Amino acid sequence: MTEPLRVLLADDQTLVRTGFRMILGADGIEVVAEATNGLEAVEAARRTRPDVVLMDVRMPEMDGLEATRRILAGAPGEPRVIILTTFDLDRYVYAALSAGASGFLLKDVTPEHLTAAVRTVRTGDALLAPAITRRLVQRFTRRGGDTAALHRDLASLTPRELEVLGLLARGLSNAELAVRLHLAEATVKTHVARILAKLGLRDRVQAVIVAYETGLVSVGERGAEQSPE
Repeated sequence: MTEPLRVLLADDQTLVRTGFRMILGADGIEVVAEATNGLEAVEAARRTRPDVVLMDVRMPEMDGLEATRRILAGAPGEPRVIILTTFDLDRYVYAALSAGASGFLLKDVTPEHLTAAVRTVRTGDALLAPAITRRLVQRFTRRGGDTAALHRDLASLTPRELEVLGLLARGLSNAELAVRLHLAEATVKTHVARILAKLGLRDRVQAVIVAYETGLVSVGERGAEQSPE
Protein backbone atom coordinates (compact mmCIF):
# COMPACT_ATOMS: atom_id res chain seq x y z
CA MET A 1 0.00 0.00 0.00
CA THR A 2 1.33 3.44 -0.98
CA GLU A 3 2.29 5.68 1.91
CA PRO A 4 0.05 8.79 2.21
CA LEU A 5 1.46 12.13 1.19
CA ARG A 6 2.75 14.05 4.20
CA VAL A 7 2.26 17.82 4.28
CA LEU A 8 3.44 20.64 6.54
CA LEU A 9 1.15 23.69 6.73
CA ALA A 10 2.85 27.00 7.47
CA ASP A 11 0.50 29.95 7.78
CA ASP A 12 -0.16 32.44 10.57
CA GLN A 13 -3.92 32.36 9.93
CA THR A 14 -5.69 29.65 11.90
CA LEU A 15 -8.67 29.55 9.55
CA VAL A 16 -6.43 28.99 6.54
CA ARG A 17 -4.61 26.11 8.22
CA THR A 18 -7.87 24.57 9.44
CA GLY A 19 -9.48 24.76 6.02
CA PHE A 20 -6.50 23.35 4.19
CA ARG A 21 -6.09 20.55 6.74
CA MET A 22 -9.71 19.48 6.26
CA ILE A 23 -9.43 19.59 2.47
CA LEU A 24 -6.19 17.61 2.40
CA GLY A 25 -7.41 15.08 4.97
CA ALA A 26 -10.58 14.42 3.00
CA ASP A 27 -8.41 13.45 0.04
CA GLY A 28 -6.17 11.11 2.02
CA ILE A 29 -3.28 13.55 2.41
CA GLU A 30 -1.82 13.64 5.91
CA VAL A 31 -0.95 16.95 7.60
CA VAL A 32 1.99 16.01 9.81
CA ALA A 33 2.60 19.44 11.34
CA GLU A 34 1.46 23.06 11.37
CA ALA A 35 3.49 26.23 11.83
CA THR A 36 2.46 29.82 12.52
CA ASN A 37 5.72 31.46 11.43
CA GLY A 38 8.84 30.76 9.41
CA LEU A 39 10.97 29.67 12.34
CA GLU A 40 8.40 27.08 13.35
CA ALA A 41 8.16 25.92 9.74
CA VAL A 42 11.91 25.30 9.47
CA GLU A 43 11.98 23.37 12.74
CA ALA A 44 8.86 21.36 11.86
CA ALA A 45 10.25 20.49 8.42
CA ARG A 46 13.44 19.14 9.98
CA ARG A 47 11.53 17.22 12.63
CA THR A 48 8.78 15.66 10.51
CA ARG A 49 10.42 15.50 7.03
CA PRO A 50 7.20 16.15 5.05
CA ASP A 51 6.85 15.48 1.33
CA VAL A 52 5.39 18.91 0.64
CA VAL A 53 5.35 22.22 2.51
CA LEU A 54 2.52 24.70 1.95
CA MET A 55 4.29 27.94 2.87
CA ASP A 56 2.67 31.32 3.48
CA VAL A 57 4.74 34.25 2.23
CA ARG A 58 4.07 36.80 4.95
CA MET A 59 4.46 35.49 8.48
CA PRO A 60 5.93 36.87 11.74
CA GLU A 61 9.36 35.93 13.12
CA MET A 62 10.60 34.78 9.72
CA ASP A 63 8.88 35.16 6.35
CA GLY A 64 8.15 32.31 3.97
CA LEU A 65 11.00 33.26 1.65
CA GLU A 66 13.74 32.80 4.24
CA ALA A 67 12.03 29.70 5.60
CA THR A 68 11.96 28.23 2.09
CA ARG A 69 15.67 28.92 1.62
CA ARG A 70 16.54 27.24 4.90
CA ILE A 71 14.34 24.21 4.32
CA LEU A 72 15.72 23.66 0.82
CA ALA A 73 19.33 24.26 1.79
CA GLY A 74 19.80 20.63 2.80
CA ALA A 75 20.70 17.58 0.77
CA PRO A 76 18.65 16.32 -2.19
CA GLY A 77 15.38 14.77 -1.13
CA GLU A 78 14.23 17.78 0.84
CA PRO A 79 10.49 18.53 0.62
CA ARG A 80 8.87 20.36 -2.23
CA VAL A 81 7.63 23.83 -1.29
CA ILE A 82 4.45 25.45 -2.59
CA ILE A 83 4.17 29.15 -1.80
CA LEU A 84 0.80 30.45 -0.61
CA THR A 85 0.00 34.04 -1.47
CA THR A 86 -2.92 36.43 -1.82
CA PHE A 87 -1.49 38.06 -4.93
CA ASP A 88 -0.38 36.17 -8.03
CA LEU A 89 2.44 38.64 -8.72
CA ASP A 90 3.72 39.07 -5.19
CA ARG A 91 7.41 40.02 -5.43
CA TYR A 92 8.23 37.46 -2.76
CA VAL A 93 6.85 34.68 -4.95
CA TYR A 94 9.49 35.27 -7.61
CA ALA A 95 12.23 35.25 -5.01
CA ALA A 96 10.86 32.05 -3.51
CA LEU A 97 10.79 30.36 -6.91
CA SER A 98 14.38 31.40 -7.44
CA ALA A 99 15.21 29.94 -4.04
CA GLY A 100 13.83 26.56 -5.03
CA ALA A 101 10.08 26.58 -4.44
CA SER A 102 8.20 24.41 -6.92
CA GLY A 103 5.33 26.80 -7.55
CA PHE A 104 2.67 28.87 -5.89
CA LEU A 105 -1.03 28.87 -5.13
CA LEU A 106 -3.42 31.67 -4.37
CA LYS A 107 -5.11 31.24 -0.99
CA ASP A 108 -8.55 31.14 -2.59
CA VAL A 109 -7.59 27.98 -4.48
CA THR A 110 -10.36 25.41 -4.93
CA PRO A 111 -10.17 22.17 -2.95
CA GLU A 112 -9.61 20.20 -6.15
CA HIS A 113 -6.71 22.38 -7.24
CA LEU A 114 -5.14 22.31 -3.79
CA THR A 115 -4.99 18.52 -3.59
CA ALA A 116 -3.93 18.23 -7.23
CA ALA A 117 -1.14 20.73 -6.61
CA VAL A 118 0.25 18.78 -3.68
CA ARG A 119 0.26 15.57 -5.70
CA THR A 120 1.77 17.30 -8.74
CA VAL A 121 4.83 18.71 -6.99
CA ARG A 122 5.41 15.49 -5.07
CA THR A 123 6.06 13.71 -8.37
CA GLY A 124 8.75 16.26 -9.20
CA ASP A 125 6.75 18.45 -11.55
CA ALA A 126 6.58 22.20 -11.24
CA LEU A 127 3.30 23.78 -10.22
CA LEU A 128 3.41 26.77 -12.51
CA ALA A 129 2.87 27.24 -16.19
CA PRO A 130 5.97 28.77 -17.80
CA ALA A 131 3.84 31.64 -19.13
CA ILE A 132 2.97 32.62 -15.55
CA THR A 133 6.60 32.35 -14.52
CA ARG A 134 7.44 34.61 -17.44
CA ARG A 135 5.10 37.28 -16.07
CA LEU A 136 6.93 37.12 -12.75
CA VAL A 137 10.31 37.32 -14.47
CA GLN A 138 9.24 40.26 -16.61
CA ARG A 139 8.08 42.17 -13.57
CA PHE A 140 10.85 41.44 -11.10
CA THR A 141 14.08 40.40 -12.81
CA ARG A 142 16.90 42.88 -13.44
CA ARG A 143 15.45 45.43 -11.01
CA GLY A 144 18.17 45.16 -8.44
CA GLY A 145 15.72 43.95 -5.82
CA ASP A 146 16.16 41.40 -3.08
CA THR A 147 15.57 38.39 -5.31
CA ALA A 148 18.06 35.53 -5.33
CA ALA A 149 19.03 35.23 -8.99
CA LEU A 150 19.78 31.80 -10.37
CA HIS A 151 23.14 32.44 -12.01
CA ARG A 152 24.05 29.49 -14.19
CA ASP A 153 26.60 28.86 -16.94
CA LEU A 154 24.82 27.53 -20.00
CA ALA A 155 28.08 26.41 -21.64
CA SER A 156 27.50 22.84 -20.47
CA LEU A 157 24.35 22.53 -22.59
CA THR A 158 24.37 21.13 -26.10
CA PRO A 159 22.86 23.17 -28.95
CA ARG A 160 19.75 20.97 -28.83
CA GLU A 161 19.43 21.44 -25.05
CA LEU A 162 19.74 25.21 -25.47
CA GLU A 163 16.98 25.06 -28.06
CA VAL A 164 14.78 23.02 -25.73
CA LEU A 165 15.43 25.39 -22.82
CA GLY A 166 14.55 28.43 -24.92
CA LEU A 167 11.27 26.91 -26.08
CA LEU A 168 10.46 25.67 -22.58
CA ALA A 169 10.91 29.23 -21.30
CA ARG A 170 8.41 30.47 -23.87
CA GLY A 171 5.76 28.23 -22.34
CA LEU A 172 5.76 25.08 -24.47
CA SER A 173 4.77 21.81 -22.81
CA ASN A 174 6.64 18.57 -23.44
CA ALA A 175 4.02 17.56 -26.00
CA GLU A 176 4.31 20.91 -27.80
CA LEU A 177 8.10 20.69 -27.72
CA ALA A 178 7.92 17.24 -29.29
CA VAL A 179 5.79 18.54 -32.16
CA ARG A 180 7.92 21.66 -32.68
CA LEU A 181 11.22 19.73 -32.68
CA HIS A 182 9.91 16.59 -34.43
CA LEU A 183 10.96 14.42 -31.51
CA ALA A 184 9.30 11.74 -29.42
CA GLU A 185 7.87 13.11 -26.17
CA ALA A 186 10.07 10.67 -24.24
CA THR A 187 13.12 12.20 -25.95
CA VAL A 188 11.97 15.68 -24.94
CA LYS A 189 11.60 14.53 -21.33
CA THR A 190 15.16 13.21 -21.46
CA HIS A 191 16.45 16.54 -22.76
CA VAL A 192 14.59 18.43 -20.01
CA ALA A 193 15.94 16.09 -17.33
CA ARG A 194 19.49 16.56 -18.60
CA ILE A 195 19.09 20.35 -18.63
CA LEU A 196 17.92 20.33 -15.02
CA ALA A 197 20.75 18.01 -13.98
CA LYS A 198 23.49 19.96 -15.75
CA LEU A 199 22.34 23.29 -14.34
CA GLY A 200 21.59 21.97 -10.86
CA LEU A 201 17.93 22.99 -11.02
CA ARG A 202 14.99 21.49 -9.15
CA ASP A 203 12.32 21.84 -11.84
CA ARG A 204 11.00 23.61 -14.92
CA VAL A 205 10.13 26.76 -12.99
CA GLN A 206 13.78 27.40 -12.20
CA ALA A 207 14.72 26.53 -15.77
CA VAL A 208 12.43 29.27 -17.06
CA ILE A 209 13.94 31.78 -14.64
CA VAL A 210 17.48 30.79 -15.70
CA ALA A 211 16.59 31.17 -19.38
CA TYR A 212 15.61 34.80 -18.77
CA GLU A 213 18.29 35.73 -16.25
CA THR A 214 21.08 34.45 -18.50
CA GLY A 215 19.69 36.28 -21.50
CA LEU A 216 18.91 33.11 -23.49
CA VAL A 217 15.38 34.49 -23.78
CA SER A 218 14.65 38.19 -23.45
CA VAL A 219 11.80 39.59 -21.39
CA GLY A 220 10.44 41.21 -24.52
CA GLU A 221 9.89 37.95 -26.34
CA ARG A 222 6.39 36.56 -26.51
CA GLY A 223 5.71 33.06 -27.70
CA ALA A 224 2.67 32.26 -29.78
CA GLU A 225 1.44 30.12 -26.93
CA GLN A 226 1.30 32.98 -24.45
CA SER A 227 -2.17 34.37 -23.85
CA PRO A 228 -2.69 38.15 -23.63
CA GLU A 229 -2.30 39.63 -20.18
